[in-house]
Amino acid sequence: MKLQVTETLSAVEPGDWNRLAGSAPFLQHAFLHGLHESGCASADTGWAPQYLLLRDDSGGLAGAMPLYLKSHSYGEYVFDWAWADAYQRHGLDYYPKLLSAVPFTPVTGARLLAPTAEQRSLLVAGALQLARDSGLSSLHVLYPRDEDQALLLEQGLMPRQGRQFHWRNAGYEDFEAFLAALSHDKRKKIRQERRKVRDAGIRFEWLEGGSITDTDWQFFNRCYRQTYRDHHSSPYLNLDFFRHIGAALPEHLVLVRARIGDRAIAASLLVRDGPRLYGRHWGAVEHHPFLHFEACYYQGIEYAIAHGLQVFEGGAQGEHKMARGLMPVATQSAHWLAHPEFAEAVARFLDRETAMMDDYAKHLAARSPFREI
Repeated sequence: MKLQVTETLSAVEPGDWNRLAGSAPFLQHAFLHGLHESGCASADTGWAPQYLLLRDDSGGLAGAMPLYLKSHSYGEYVFDWAWADAYQRHGLDYYPKLLSAVPFTPVTGARLLAPTAEQRSLLVAGALQLARDSGLSSLHVLYPRDEDQALLLEQGLMPRQGRQFHWRNAGYEDFEAFLAALSHDKRKKIRQERRKVRDAGIRFEWLEGGSITDTDWQFFNRCYRQTYRDHHSSPYLNLDFFRHIGAALPEHLVLVRARIGDRAIAASLLVRDGPRLYGRHWGAVEHHPFLHFEACYYQGIEYAIAHGLQVFEGGAQGEHKMARGLMPVATQSAHWLAHPEFAEAVARFLDRETAMMDDYAKHLAARSPFREI
């Protein structure tokens, strides 16, 4: 077995990569390579690819690990700004750091792409050695699946907890059946919110896969960028990327479009992966009360029910999602810091944070929006 680093997925055959990545859309060669080629996740934007490849004796691809040399902490959704600030206050460089993640995508999945535990362990060791040899401050692995997390901790990375909010399908026949499972006040609030959207004359349509045209992507991109501008922020993604995944991964994509009469006013992008549905991005060119909740949550739930999907992930953070039937789910990450004293300080912080997260989970559990049976 031999480890090597590549700065571009052009060096890897898509079929070889996808054989290791499986069917998960966010790990597909087309998705990741599209982020790089469109300029969304590139050295110019602070996401310099440093993909770790494991080759067998014949040169075949036996394993891989998506890695990036990061010059900031934007687009990660696991926040380490305080760690970077502490480094800076002590005259040390926190950036660049080494990161294993899917850019701008807080979705749990494989980070060590190899069929055996031994090969995945080699990838962990290789990533650590790359960080050391490059004189980097740290290595971070975000949203790994359980089996990857266990191997990361075995090699000395520190665990960190997080929380997301996911909706689960309890076999609901329709949206009203889902509402019936909620407490009276939550059910009433959702009905009021949806009624205000309907009373504004807003109607929704679902565009799937190949039925999403280039005009649709142009409109979605316009909405997406406008909403970032409204929040005085800069968008991570661009039209080239949306067009790319629309052509390369149509079977995974659903575009929810909102209209008033013949006038399109908003859109949200959903991604399908087997029995799971992911709410990813949205935007609007007009402001209407509760349009965000309808486009990003209620339409996703309604689509999941209509298509027999089991889970709808509404994105990162957002305790307000609980009032809309999305329940807390634990997420995880793993971290290694080269500086011994800072590593010890972060370990103490993570111990305190884990205790607080456990208390927070109990607090959330006591606030379930579902009625007692």
